[in-house]
Amino acid sequence: MTVAVETGLWQLDPARTTVAIKHKTMWGMVTVKGVFAGVTGEGEVQPDGTARGTITLDAASLDTKNRKRDEHLRGGDFFDADRHPSLVFAVRNATVRQDDTVEISGQLTARGISRPQTVTARVTGATASAVTLTAEFTVDREQFGMGWNQMGMIRGLTTVTATLAFTRTPA
Repeated sequence: MTVAVETGLWQLDPARTTVAIKHKTMWGMVTVKGVFAGVTGEGEVQPDGTARGTITLDAASLDTKNRKRDEHLRGGDFFDADRHPSLVFAVRNATVRQDDTVEISGQLTARGISRPQTVTARVTGATASAVTLTAEFTVDREQFGMGWNQMGMIRGLTTVTATLAFTRTPA
């Protein structure tokens, strides 16, 4: 089945959207998980089937279920949320493939540093007025100035898991 997504403007539905991260700490023995409560986004599907748009995360909205850790993550060692309140993924091009995957290329910006990011997402639901994409990809936090690593406790890449639900904006 190949999904045909309607052309036009699409708005992210935050109530049906989840963006979560997980990262190994304590020398790989503990996996810290967190969810961003503040997620917004929009996009436009072009007549040729490609799409562009942005997903914005409120850096201070990350909840790992540990207040002290969350405050540290919001601070200067990591997100520096006071000076850089948003994490932004600007989609430059997204194309639906025959197998209902979506090849996405764009720019990820965190702490004022932008890097190219590619993601393969899967269309997990689609109607004329709604589409849901799921994706999992990794990010090297050190590329964004988040190299804090006391006693070598934090290693490897951060995994981002997203379920993005969009609704079509009436013309």
